Amino acid sequence: MCALNEVKGMKLKMNKIIIEVGSTCTKVDQFDGKTIKRLEGKTIQFKKHYNEENKLKEQDIQELINSVKELKKRSNDLYICGTSIFRSLKSPEKEIFLERFKKETGYNFNIISQEKENELTVIGATKCVKDKVCVFIGGGGSTEISIYDNGIAENVNSHIGVIDVMQKFPDLADNLATTDLKAVKAFIKERLHLPKEKVEILILAGGGHEKFARNSGINFEKNTLYEDESAPIMMDIETRKKDTEKYYYSISLDDIKKQVTDPDWWYATRAMCAFVLVVAEEIGAKYIVPTNVSMVYGIIENEKL
Repeated sequence: MCALNEVKGMKLKMNKIIIEVGSTCTKVDQFDGKTIKRLEGKTIQFKKHYNEENKLKEQDIQELINSVKELKKRSNDLYICGTSIFRSLKSPEKEIFLERFKKETGYNFNIISQEKENELTVIGATKCVKDKVCVFIGGGGSTEISIYDNGIAENVNSHIGVIDVMQKFPDLADNLATTDLKAVKAFIKERLHLPKEKVEILILAGGGHEKFARNSGINFEKNTLYEDESAPIMMDIETRKKDTEKYYYSISLDDIKKQVTDPDWWYATRAMCAFVLVVAEEIGAKYIVPTNVSMVYGIIENEKL
């Protein structure tokens, strides 16, 4: 079976921990020289708080630094990278943050370009794919969309993410949404760069899309499009459309938060659902494959740690 967590032929150190810091979600993976294991990450609202204060929030920076120090107890071999909000930092704030991070943790903070983030994530999302697919990578402050056909055939990036949507429609974080889903989709479509190619399969990557599907109450089935243990589930587009309506107006977000260990992570999930539908409808997708695939596989494969 083609599997994300079976990385063969790598000549990297044992017990490597890769920390990917986004605008909202910090993902943590451990690589033992053969397999990748997802560890518990954190939800730190860098983008949301930056927009409110026009600078990185001290509490957020300290929480990240403390998290790195805790992970250092598990391994001295850490690789830390940042995306989205960290790309948009201006001097001297960027230099001050990078210097402080290095001084307090002992590690470099590597800011990954939008193009590189897309490339690294697509590597993991398409490793078992033989057909033409679209890979969607959504984040708090940026979105990357690629058409993959034995390589990246088309790539479009945008400086809009779920936190931008939440600022416009804050009720999406309420128990039930009151804003019309059509209005949210229209807001996104006006600002999001979209591919021209039409593709039947849309792969969701860059975040916890599989986690969302399994815990949100929406419907899914076994992935019969291709075999990949990092992409075990799927749904058809009509099911996804109907279930997104349910997730906006009928499924209690408060109930979900009571049942999960990371309630803060669910803050922008309705916004992300709208992004997914905008992209799926634009490319004419018939099937959606939600995954938890992130940059880690591409980072390891490139051996640039």
